[in-house]
Amino acid sequence: MELAKIVSMHPALAGHESRMVSANEAVAMVQAGNNVYLGTACATPRLLCEALENLAEPPPDVTLYHFLTDGAVSHKGGKPSTRYRHKCFFVGSDLRAAVAKGLVEYIPVSLSQVPGLVENGRIPIDVAFVQVSPPDEFGYLSLGVSVDVTASMVQNARRVIAEINPNMPRTTGDSLVHVSRFDRMVWYDTPVIEVPAVPLDEVTEQIARRIASIIEDRSTLQIGLGNLPQATLRYLGDRRDLGIHTDVITDALVELLEKGVVTGRSKSRFRGMIVGSYCLGTRRLYDLIDGNPLFSFQAIERVSAVGTIALQHKMVSVNQVCSVDLTGQICTDQFAGQFCGGVSTQAEFIRGAALSPGGKPVVCLTSTSEDGKVSRIRPLLLGGEGVTIARSDVHYVVTEYGVAYLFGKSIRERALALIRIAHPDFRSKLLKEARKLGYVEKGLSLKKAAAVSDREERRLLLRDQKTVLIRPTRAGDTTALQGFFRSMSKEDRYTRFFRRLSHLSDAEAQRLCHVDQDSEVAFLVLYGEKGKEAIIGSAFYFVNPSANMAEVAYMVAPGWQGKGIGTAMQLRLMEHAKKRGLRGFTAEIQAYNANMINLAKRACDDISIERHGDTHEVTMLFE
Repeated sequence: MELAKIVSMHPALAGHESRMVSANEAVAMVQAGNNVYLGTACATPRLLCEALENLAEPPPDVTLYHFLTDGAVSHKGGKPSTRYRHKCFFVGSDLRAAVAKGLVEYIPVSLSQVPGLVENGRIPIDVAFVQVSPPDEFGYLSLGVSVDVTASMVQNARRVIAEINPNMPRTTGDSLVHVSRFDRMVWYDTPVIEVPAVPLDEVTEQIARRIASIIEDRSTLQIGLGNLPQATLRYLGDRRDLGIHTDVITDALVELLEKGVVTGRSKSRFRGMIVGSYCLGTRRLYDLIDGNPLFSFQAIERVSAVGTIALQHKMVSVNQVCSVDLTGQICTDQFAGQFCGGVSTQAEFIRGAALSPGGKPVVCLTSTSEDGKVSRIRPLLLGGEGVTIARSDVHYVVTEYGVAYLFGKSIRERALALIRIAHPDFRSKLLKEARKLGYVEKGLSLKKAAAVSDREERRLLLRDQKTVLIRPTRAGDTTALQGFFRSMSKEDRYTRFFRRLSHLSDAEAQRLCHVDQDSEVAFLVLYGEKGKEAIIGSAFYFVNPSANMAEVAYMVAPGWQGKGIGTAMQLRLMEHAKKRGLRGFTAEIQAYNANMINLAKRACDDISIERHGDTHEVTMLFE
């Protein structure tokens, strides 16, 4: 497009025509020995990167710094190729081959600390290449989908070169930069880079559902990079008043906004707003954020400040990791001898969520490598696998086989919890190694550990002299539990555990019958001849370790209500919870359900009830 036409469309560029140049002219500003920053992810300035690589006489000793990029390193014949030294803060998929070949150096550092390193000169940046939107009437261009560390680079670089893309959405927050800040500007009308969602496989779905089961109404979420955390958003459609305070925003958020699930009403900071630092998505997301005051794109050091995160009520942090050892040490940036991923902002969000009232730090991983040959849960981290998250900071660990809660647990308890959620093919070997390392007693076997649930059985005599059995759920209960659920009335089905479901899917029934009896506890009440028992009641509690409390729910079959089953289940769950040292129960009870409210009142003397709309929030503290 001709310069005169560009200026006529964007009058704020008038008077700056001398700085509107070609890409080749712009990159000629890079001199020998310079450090050059390249913009992030979907805002990678590809035209400037290509022009720099194709200079007839490239300046010597130039180093390119970048976070997460798309096209920062060119490929020839399917192999990475570059004429410059690269240093990156994150090893994304487009850089792994280049890192393995030594063309790119990885810097293991928390992303939130990078701006400080730039400001104090430990990482001096001479030139910054960024992709921006056209200026508004006041002369402000927007960093669009990439604020992250880019905001600091623009502020501190000696020279800044802008690739102006008319397709870049305008975002607010820390993203606005005045036209006068740019030493050179290149007009480049091109689609913004898109990153479509990856189709979910069965394992990813299982992990995402397990993570979703931990997330409560009115939580504030940080959903990190990776398929597993992002897939979790797909299973939160029945939650209420969620908030977002995160590093990366993706398309998965759009549907939750459209459903009214994300409102931000319960956020303690930036109430009602969606706070992020950069986007990885498609045009659907870019159109949503374009000029939308609902979104605030902030510098990464602000978004991931531990103090800011900790102030959020019910802050839930979900991050994907590479591997974990039996003591809870986690590696996030290396697997099978290869660097991948990075430190990013995981440590800050994990610590911030742990300090948040009702907060939950969650890390997730598949139980094995993609080919199923290597367990990601290891006796010890492998040589070269650095500890990026200390075991003292780890709370929830989730795989497709369950949820392990490690915070405050002994090495023995951690090892057993992690073995339980490892792939079955590796559990025996992991237990054997745990015995060798002295983490668990020599005689412990998986069979003995599984038998613990049998000792939890209780036979109780009801008011009408009928004897019922209360026991933990088992793998074979799935079909019977679905039949029990179908027998319930619509009103009775609504408990916090079942989340207004009209039916109990195979996946949900299997989850409830495969609970770990640690973070999730499930009991059934059965009546009838052994082997032909019918389920007449169910009781669940879900532990919130940060408060040392548990959310509880009961269901009693029609025809069995008023016979003392609810009281029996409540006493059994209280016995179980007290034995493990929990402080008490919480429950959400519909306002019209007087029987359940009275049942709660009979549980203990120390009880408080608060009404929120059509539900009561009940807190029962044990003696």
